[in-house]
Amino acid sequence: MNEKQIKKDKIKGLVTLVTGFLAALMGFLATINIEFSWLTEDSINAFGVLLFSAIILAVNVYAIWKNTFTTRKAQEQNEVLYKSGKK
Repeated sequence: MNEKQIKKDKIKGLVTLVTGFLAALMGFLATINIEFSWLTEDSINAFGVLLFSAIILAVNVYAIWKNTFTTRKAQEQNEVLYKSGKK
């Protein structure tokens, strides 16, 4: 199994934990007769999709930022590479 799939499964697991907690909370609140009209199974699923997408976006933005010459240190390294003829 490749590393990318392992990270994706880790994120899916985290999202499943959060949405599972919300579903359990919804059930608990229902047993003590507290209901919120916005806390439904559909809203929990939508939140799970949003959370998964946000985490994937954050991971991708970090990977792009980390693997490009955007920081000051990275720009200095890039300059050294050009001067040494390795790029």
